[in-house]
Amino acid sequence: MHHDAAPAPVRELSAAGVSIWLDDLSRERLRSGGLAELVRTRAVVGVTTNPTIFAGALESGDAYDAQLEELSAARVDVEAAVETITTDDVRAAADVLRDVYDATDGIDGRVSIEVDPRLAHDTDATVSTAVRLWRTVDRPNVLIKIPATLEGLDAITRTLAEGISVNVTLIFSLERYRAVMDAFCEGLERAAAAGHDLSTIASVASFFVSRVDSAVDAALTAVGTPDALELRGRTAIANARLAFEAYEQVLASDRWRALATAGAHPQRPLWASTGVKNPEYRDTMYVDELVTDGVVNTMPEPTLEAFADHGAVSGDTVVGTYEASRAVLTAIESFGVSVDEVTTTLEREGVSKFETSWEDLLATVSAGLRRTAPTS
Repeated sequence: MHHDAAPAPVRELSAAGVSIWLDDLSRERLRSGGLAELVRTRAVVGVTTNPTIFAGALESGDAYDAQLEELSAARVDVEAAVETITTDDVRAAADVLRDVYDATDGIDGRVSIEVDPRLAHDTDATVSTAVRLWRTVDRPNVLIKIPATLEGLDAITRTLAEGISVNVTLIFSLERYRAVMDAFCEGLERAAAAGHDLSTIASVASFFVSRVDSAVDAALTAVGTPDALELRGRTAIANARLAFEAYEQVLASDRWRALATAGAHPQRPLWASTGVKNPEYRDTMYVDELVTDGVVNTMPEPTLEAFADHGAVSGDTVVGTYEASRAVLTAIESFGVSVDEVTTTLEREGVSKFETSWEDLLATVSAGLRRTAPTS
């Protein structure tokens, strides 16, 4: 891809093998040409969405009013209206990114849409919704987003087995990430057995970053000793770097080699939640510190703009850091802070936050349908 119009930090990040995706979408961004502009000037090669993003998009501005009016006149129920609105946005974004998809041989140019998070603990309903969303968007460059809950693992396998591309989301722990990679490999094995062309199936695994620091930092602050305080802001990066080590181990396995020989593409690690929550931290640290070839970093626009302005790419900041990363996690555990407990809580909270956003989305669309209802 040619990114000549992009600032140097963004060009260097792309050249280092990091695919820059935007963690945002709205009808306004599509209509104004803002998304196409970021593809041109910020090297954006993909888009991720989630219920929170759509809730925000629908709560601001009037870009959805004409469609709400149509859906209201057609007496469409709120669940169906939400699905129509969000799949329309995702389809339009997929079309904006189609050239990127073609130019990168289907690796990038992807747009993610999430299954209703209220189904996160219902395997069958997640799979049937994933299939419906895939058919409704009807674009080869969409990714169906499924949370990596325990029930989600089987749904991920079964969805991939149908030849459907998947973005696995809400991964916080190394243990769960290993299970996700296992579910991915099994899904591809089943897809191959069912006669699907593996080269057309894409997947990313969204490993969440900033929330891990927010939670662990609070625990370290409670410990309060200088040594504990010194470790704040270091857990999330160490955890993510060790996730990449686990990924490399899978890539080196015979199981993966057999799939690659059959045409499969790796499930790339995707760094998510890369906006910095603590204003004391460098606003680009979850980008700078996770640079390695063959990953995705999905950024909210403020993080993307900060990186374009003053991001620093100094070679690979992941490979070769594994011993040091383990030492960071060991030191944190030595203060009685359990990273496992933190990640378990974060997964539960993550699903619950998305459920709340989904309820907001339903409420906003419901109000919009009432507001635009024919008066007769």
